[in-house]
Amino acid sequence: MSTTLGGRVAIVGTGHRAAMFVRGIVARPSSVVVAICEPNRIRAASYNKLLTELGAQAVPVYKPQEFKDMLQKEQVETIVVTCPDHLHNEYIVPALEAGVRVLTEKPMTTDIDKCRQILETIQRTGQHLTVTFNYRYNPVHELVKRTIAEGKIGKVLSVHFEWLLDTVHGADYFRRWHRSKANSGGLMVHKSGHHFDLVNWWIDSEPETVAGFGKLAFYGDKAGKEHGWARDYERARGSDQARDDPFAINIEADPELKGLYADAEGEDGYHRDQNVFAPGIGIEDDMSVMVRYVNGVTMTYHLTAYSPWEGYRVMFNGSQGRLELNVVESQFRVPNTADGLVHGISALPNAGDATVVLHNLWQKPVNLPVIYDHAGHGGGDARMLSVLFGPLVGAEPETGDAAKQSANERDGAMALVVGLLANESFKTEKFLSVKDLNLPL
Repeated sequence: MSTTLGGRVAIVGTGHRAAMFVRGIVARPSSVVVAICEPNRIRAASYNKLLTELGAQAVPVYKPQEFKDMLQKEQVETIVVTCPDHLHNEYIVPALEAGVRVLTEKPMTTDIDKCRQILETIQRTGQHLTVTFNYRYNPVHELVKRTIAEGKIGKVLSVHFEWLLDTVHGADYFRRWHRSKANSGGLMVHKSGHHFDLVNWWIDSEPETVAGFGKLAFYGDKAGKEHGWARDYERARGSDQARDDPFAINIEADPELKGLYADAEGEDGYHRDQNVFAPGIGIEDDMSVMVRYVNGVTMTYHLTAYSPWEGYRVMFNGSQGRLELNVVESQFRVPNTADGLVHGISALPNAGDATVVLHNLWQKPVNLPVIYDHAGHGGGDARMLSVLFGPLVGAEPETGDAAKQSANERDGAMALVVGLLANESFKTEKFLSVKDLNLPL
């Protein structure tokens, strides 16, 4: 068994996010994709087609019930878990028990029982887990980390984080499996895990107490009718009513979405283009959260999933000043487009700027120099792949900040619990304590 990531790799789940890992592995001679675990025959075939287009060989496809056999038969050294979030534990646990290295997409899982199961397996086996928090590798986020760590604003006292998802990318979570909280944990778990991990990492602490309010304010049948956006159809494909719906998506117009979803839906009945104003949506689109950390820092966090523009603002208030991060990923969007739905691969349309501004007490503000790439999660994806699987041929290994960014099971759990406790607080309207979860950490 190799002591480094990579080697003989199996891909678990073939949604669009898996493509980044497949391309990254094939580009590195030290690793090879040897198997795919996927219940949908057509979707798996799309990935074998991608492998051959990249100059690699097609690989055997295994059903979920054949997962353990796959690990042994294909001599798998590493698995990359990119299946729906609520299924992560079903692959993480047996792989760790078999001594296989595990990389899992964030979030690590979707509820506290599954989180506990993973952590107990790690304690029992002595194995570890890598959670792919790619936003840590973004050079702008590294700049924020360094500036705080160097004491440029003194002791951090509080944080405000505002995250805006637009009516193309944000709406997309209400078209697909993420619209069920049982599948995704809602945006607090699936999407905000990015941000909760960043804050834990930036301020070098862990959450202690969480409270929040959340609501379905814009999407769903009730809000859609109230605001005048609602259309009466189940899914966009084949619907006349969807033709003039600015929130509808034509998955057949995008080759990648067509191959992965439109052509594959006869296998499992999964519709990637459901109506965002249909009944039955079980996740929130407007969320306000408060967090107190072990080191005394407090954070206010707000997520809006129906904004005209996309990006985020983070403000750190310290004893010697203030640090402000502003990222505009897309200034505005046009309707009926799939651009940016396969998020992170390319820049969103109408990209804006990224700035980091240092405000020290009694001094003029200073714009810190930033290196920002709108594609690949701000350049984070490429750097993460380099750390996890080694550099590309002819490239130098990552030895600076990026080499120190890897996140393990504790990091995954500490990001997850903020989202889980926020979800519980939405229901109970209570302040909730992380220690009451009794996680085996």
